[in-house]
Amino acid sequence: MPDTPASAADAGAVTPPRPNAVVAVLAFAGIVVSLMQTLVIPIVPELPKLLDAPASDTAWAVTATLLAAAVATPVVGRLGDMFGKRRMLLVSAVMLVVGSVVCGLSDTLVPMIVGRALQGLSSGVIPLGISIMRDELPTERLAGATALMSASLGVGGALGLPTAALIADNFDWHVLFWASAAMGAIALVLVVAFVPESRVRTGGRFDAVGAVGMAAGLVCLLLAISKGADWGWTSGTTLGLFAAAVIILLTWGFFELRTAQPLVDLRTTARRQVLFTNLASIAIGFSMFAMSLVLPQLLQLPTQTGYGLGRSLLTAGLVMAPSGLVMMALAPVSAAVSKARGPRVTLMIGALIVAAGYGLNIVLMSAVWHLVLVSCVIGAGIGFTYGSMPALIMGAVPASETAAANSLNTLMRSIGTSTASALAGVVLAQMTIDLGGYALPSENGFKTVMAIGAGAALLAFGLASFIPRPRLAVPAAAAAPAAETSAGAASGH
Repeated sequence: MPDTPASAADAGAVTPPRPNAVVAVLAFAGIVVSLMQTLVIPIVPELPKLLDAPASDTAWAVTATLLAAAVATPVVGRLGDMFGKRRMLLVSAVMLVVGSVVCGLSDTLVPMIVGRALQGLSSGVIPLGISIMRDELPTERLAGATALMSASLGVGGALGLPTAALIADNFDWHVLFWASAAMGAIALVLVVAFVPESRVRTGGRFDAVGAVGMAAGLVCLLLAISKGADWGWTSGTTLGLFAAAVIILLTWGFFELRTAQPLVDLRTTARRQVLFTNLASIAIGFSMFAMSLVLPQLLQLPTQTGYGLGRSLLTAGLVMAPSGLVMMALAPVSAAVSKARGPRVTLMIGALIVAAGYGLNIVLMSAVWHLVLVSCVIGAGIGFTYGSMPALIMGAVPASETAAANSLNTLMRSIGTSTASALAGVVLAQMTIDLGGYALPSENGFKTVMAIGAGAALLAFGLASFIPRPRLAVPAAAAAPAAETSAGAASGH
């Protein structure tokens, strides 16, 4: 039976005297890290001129972050379980600050890529934060706190675009990274001041061979997905990377199953609840990112297309921002539904809301308020799904493996978003109209991506239905007399 927060306390962890401060600090750290991921979007089209490099090379400023995050998230999670989650959270925050400073000092391509890779190494903050909450918070606070922490990923992403656009329009582009460094430093100080270190650790030996194997497999897979459109999906490089990913990951899995202390416990991962939660996470990650790709383009395309709204990047960011606030506002609702009906039901409800949001988008896309409404509906669904996933994972793994398991779940979402980016890019590149000699994505292209996003959400709903139903708990009112009877019997009364 998996450990619970109560058993973590029995292991020696001390419940913090200020749980509200712990939750607030960890959620802030999560928002700062997710802000970093969208911070560079407003200047991506300008990077070739700013860094004096070809566009195909400057694209690595985004790809490097993706690859570094994919490798670091499960590794940092495992190290957190072994050597201390707060310690690895601090290391991650330092990586964010250092990477931001390197980017802030950069005027050429190589230091920019190095800085962005260092920023990517901080992506383990959210799963580490959720794991710290499991170890440190009272049981009754855990569901709401983890839902809020998980939602911080969407909140930071939604708020990052308008913030970054505002800075890029009014200041030197380096200010984007100095702002990231400043917020990272604030998060670092707050974690030191308010977040305790848990004593729940596995110890043991770090699986270095497993880490290298997993890193190599993930890099091959995500590189093929993210660069396939540029290199050609049938090119030797792309197909070779896909083949290498399959071979490496299968070999890695064979090795992990025979390792006493593996980086990823595949037997735990194969448990029905963990497996189908992770599979649903891939589909939800895909569905979430489809919105981030479609709505800003619809808002910014010229009105001459007949469906573009001709708005600025800042306006596009402001349209997306309310979805992040909706995610945060619904965190306690998600937790309440999970408490009453179980996180499985919460995940299924969220998936249906996301699918409904995309369906709404197919018929409502001709005005700014339409897209605000759509983003809020989809954001509400994402808030439900993201709030339920940590609860499902933590309900199926021991406390000593919490960080590693949550980190793997976060990685699954990242694989979903990367796949969404690649597939949407293919659809929008193939379904185009000609406007003044320029090929622009067609209205039907956008509707196709929306339909795929709805399909991915429905797939997540289907996968979630295979998650085992929770066992019925004994009602509190009935449990109390039973406990008294047991106590009386034990004392001879």
